[in-house]
Amino acid sequence: MIRVVLPTNLLKLAGLGGEVLLDVKGVISQRSVLDTLEFHYPVLRGLIRDHGTEQRRPFIPFFACGRDLSHESPDAPLCDDVATGVEPFLVIGAISGG
Repeated sequence: MIRVVLPTNLLKLAGLGGEVLLDVKGVISQRSVLDTLEFHYPVLRGLIRDHGTEQRRPFIPFFACGRDLSHESPDAPLCDDVATGVEPFLVIGAISGG
């Protein structure tokens, strides 16, 4: 099972109370994790990635295994610790302001 941590606003929107557990088939990549997440929680479609292009929304970075994955290929395999559920895949809601 893949562990996904979402920002509080997305958890509330999807009616979730905490970390999301997903059974992802095939290669564990950003794309496969997000495809599975959006399949099970369609209300999240278009919020993390653009609905048409599937590109990451600006100011929503992805982290795993101590690394910022935001600018890596969405099809690159994620680290083994994410693939085995040891560490979560983090979707971070950016905070901005002045």
